[in-house]
Amino acid sequence: MAHPTHRSYLLRLECPQCKRVFDPHQLQTFCPDCRGPLVSYYDLESVRRHTDRDALAARPRGMWRWAELLPVFDPAKIVSLGEGDSPLLCLPRLGAHIGMPHLLLKDESLNPTGSFKARGLAGAISKAHELGVERVIIPTAGNAGGAMAAYASRAGMQAAVYMPKDTPQANMLETRITGAEVHLVDGLISDAAALAGARARDEGWFDVSTFKEPYRLEGKKVMGLEIAESLGWQLPDVILYPTGGGTGLVGIWKALKELEALGWLETKSFPRMVAVQADGCAPVVKAFEENADTCQMWQGAQTLASGLRVPKSFADRLILETLRESGGTAVAVSDSDILAAQRHLATAEGLFVAPEGAATLAALQILQRRQWVRPDERVLLLNTGTGLKYLESSFPEEFAH
Repeated sequence: MAHPTHRSYLLRLECPQCKRVFDPHQLQTFCPDCRGPLVSYYDLESVRRHTDRDALAARPRGMWRWAELLPVFDPAKIVSLGEGDSPLLCLPRLGAHIGMPHLLLKDESLNPTGSFKARGLAGAISKAHELGVERVIIPTAGNAGGAMAAYASRAGMQAAVYMPKDTPQANMLETRITGAEVHLVDGLISDAAALAGARARDEGWFDVSTFKEPYRLEGKKVMGLEIAESLGWQLPDVILYPTGGGTGLVGIWKALKELEALGWLETKSFPRMVAVQADGCAPVVKAFEENADTCQMWQGAQTLASGLRVPKSFADRLILETLRESGGTAVAVSDSDILAAQRHLATAEGLFVAPEGAATLAALQILQRRQWVRPDERVLLLNTGTGLKYLESSFPEEFAH
């Protein structure tokens, strides 16, 4: 929890396309003109003057020790379950086996509700709580719904969640047990989003869909702040990120740019960002390879990694800009390669990661074959959640015996 003396230096929200400015003291969604996400901007000069970079480590652990760079003005309105400060692990056995001796993994499975979604929803629900919201609604492929339901419950809000019928059972259970209304939808997360959006408009619920409010991005960006701090304010050469909605990919890059502006980094080199998708749903990969500015809706999306089954991100433009600005790339992997990578991480390092997290290892091996990464580079895999949530939905029967 943020200490009462640690205050937010949030200045404004801005549309990256038309540069229209929005008031962070009022409830905001997205730019009505550009139909795109809003981005938070902070008074970084004041943060630099009033905040000791090296004293941050002595604050109580968790995401909110970065309060100056987070959007909640009143610390009493922060809704926290202890999210943040997930471990950054070296993978020496796996790295030696695949010829990448400086391999790292940021393990988000230790967050509340078992995934990185806790960070984004802690940010969004806390800010909504500060602004007086009482009812929140979300479409989900799984983990975001469970996280939203948990934080809404802790804030005393009503919650409604729309999810595909084939969402993992663990996600359905955690969403129901924390008191949310759960609506199962025939189709994909895009179909769930259409229903949730219509209800939000008709009945006045606040929609916390990915990038349709500004503050899930701010919660997710703390992963980038933690990565830099954990590495002594140095940065990896490459970060591989499983990309559905893409909040964390954009957020990590935003965090690193804020750290650069603060003068807190001990390096001038930035990581190449890699968006990892499943080959059964790869709109970002297709758009990147075609040098397009936006993605087309992916038809017939299919993959066992439910978090990657996102036919089109609302922030496709920001995702593609991040990849290109960083000198990164986008890679699609097969479900069979995801399962092989998942087993490899478990047997080599004892990590039972979500399929989405395993996809980053599968993608790294493709990039090695393409000679896009060098053996001497420091490469970071981002595991977004625990494999335990997917037991009934993703794994071949052989894994159970």
